[in-house]
Amino acid sequence: MRKEDVQVFTARVTQASKSELIVILYEMIFSELREARNAYEIDDIITFVKDLKKAQKFVGELMATLDYQYVISYDLLSLYLYVNKRIITAIIKKNPVSLESAQTVLNKLLIGFEGVSKADTSGPMMHNTQQLYAGLTYGKGKLNETSINPDNRSRGFIA
Repeated sequence: MRKEDVQVFTARVTQASKSELIVILYEMIFSELREARNAYEIDDIITFVKDLKKAQKFVGELMATLDYQYVISYDLLSLYLYVNKRIITAIIKKNPVSLESAQTVLNKLLIGFEGVSKADTSGPMMHNTQQLYAGLTYGKGKLNETSINPDNRSRGFIA
């Protein structure tokens, strides 16, 4: 994952609700799969495999967050296992062809979880985090994120 992507995901995580965290995980998987495909196109198989293993870790995180009190969790688990198998196939064959069906499944799930996250009014999971404000500066066309509240001395996370 590119450094810029990591910064964007990090900022989003600090402001995300429970359901938004799941959406972010899906987007991180897609980011890693995209990076893996790019690596494959330039014949960088080592990076291809490394990016697929990162995507696989994120899929594992989705499996770990399932709440088995609900029947739908078992259906989601079977879908996540399918996606994981397709990633493993791509790693073994060193070819991204098997990823297309995995991305189709993940995309349908992402659409569903985006709908859920829009209806989620629970607020951010992390409290006492620094509020981010973004503004475009006259630097070299960069978007610099700036926190505005210098009087707030209680920054950081509460565990």
